[in-house]
Amino acid sequence: MEIEKLKSVIEAMLFAAGREVKQEEIMSILEISAEDLERIVHTLQDEYITQNRGIEIIKINKSYQLTTKREYYDYIYPLFDNRAKPTISTAAMETLSIIAYNPKITRAQIEAIRGVNVDGTIYKLLEFGLIEDAGKLDMPGKPMGYRTTNQFLKMFGISSLDELPELPRYKIDENEQIVLDEFINKNEEDNDGQ
Repeated sequence: MEIEKLKSVIEAMLFAAGREVKQEEIMSILEISAEDLERIVHTLQDEYITQNRGIEIIKINKSYQLTTKREYYDYIYPLFDNRAKPTISTAAMETLSIIAYNPKITRAQIEAIRGVNVDGTIYKLLEFGLIEDAGKLDMPGKPMGYRTTNQFLKMFGISSLDELPELPRYKIDENEQIVLDEFINKNEEDNDGQ
């Protein structure tokens, strides 16, 4: 099949599905390689950008989805939902960050890090579809673990958790305070220069 036809077929598949479509599904149906699929999707993405289209193709883990551009959310949201826009509190963002960096973390472990009860926050994040149960863990009491969802990846515009920024390194000093390594290294460099 020629490239232009493949582009049209992939676009039609993603539009009709209205969901994330796994790379394997597309490759199997069109009988193309992963490299060819990646190249064609990248070409479509570039075309959408250069033509200033209202849609884009996003990659989520090993899937693709045709979506509207994020900057048009305020115009599209009223068409589908008359409820108030969901907002995420600072506490929810902190909890979500902890889960994103620690997949399969338990509620007790999150509470130990945050120092407060997170029952309500976990409930809201589950309701928004940003986290999900990761199954019972092989620990005493068989607690439930949590992990982020593909909805989380979409919300933050990343393809996988590998794209999260690296956390700063730290250590505990003699006063049992957290000290970030990057600040220690900077101070040592400043003192060496004097």
